[in-house]
Amino acid sequence: MSYQCFDLSVENQIAHITMNRPEKRNSMIPAYWDELPRVVKEIETQHQARVIVISSTGPHFTSGMDTTAFGSSEKEPSTQDPKKNARLKGARLYDTVQYLQQTFTCLEQCRVPVLAAVQGGAIGAGVDLITACDMRYMTEDAFLSIYEINIGMTADVGTFPRITNLLPEGIVKELAYTGRRMSAAEAKSHGIINGVYKTQQDMLETVMDIARRITKKAPLAVYGSKRIINYARDHSTADTLDYIGIWNASMLQHEEIEESMLANAEKRDGDFVDLPKSKVKMAKVISD
Repeated sequence: MSYQCFDLSVENQIAHITMNRPEKRNSMIPAYWDELPRVVKEIETQHQARVIVISSTGPHFTSGMDTTAFGSSEKEPSTQDPKKNARLKGARLYDTVQYLQQTFTCLEQCRVPVLAAVQGGAIGAGVDLITACDMRYMTEDAFLSIYEINIGMTADVGTFPRITNLLPEGIVKELAYTGRRMSAAEAKSHGIINGVYKTQQDMLETVMDIARRITKKAPLAVYGSKRIINYARDHSTADTLDYIGIWNASMLQHEEIEESMLANAEKRDGDFVDLPKSKVKMAKVISD
């Protein structure tokens, strides 16, 4: 399948999603919001990838949302009465925002780890994107910016529910209220990113090496780890302890544990089962 905003390659159980519109700073046009969930669905239903890496091209990772992504909520009036139509504007916009939110939530909900490799700016909705990933890496010249405040908006596609789990509240509020840039070095000092690299090539080599290391682990165990870590973030310790007990009671496979231990002892790759192909459903198209 071909995409307007992305290239996809799958090799050695690593799915590499690359944003491919450098001349437009990889802005998130309407097609972007439709295509990213489709790319993830393709990976989960057609390929046996154990890790997803998201990278980009050109001077910026992404300049964020193209405002035409909101325009679709105005395309089709709900009624022929202009006054009634005006009253429904908020409801249509709310529906559009929910649709946009699903685009990044699919990264959080997919069963395999997602690693973001950021060069240049992750601006506006770019922050929403990278905070929905499991791990983040940056080049030395990279930065992130909650840019929405600079155009009179409150970020609404996913930044705040996620970044508040990654940064201290005071830092989040400073970024949100001022729209200033946070450099890669500062982001690393606060722990929101895993590593900083001199060049994009250095970064990608390291990220791919980390991805390869993940592919060598039992996919069921990695899936369970992602599921429980995300659950723990959003629930109490008591709830999480109960959930992980239920999870392991139904998902723990002694054969995978035995194979892992034997492979380690014999210094070879484990012969693990892959996750079954997903049966996820496609979300509606934004232009509907």
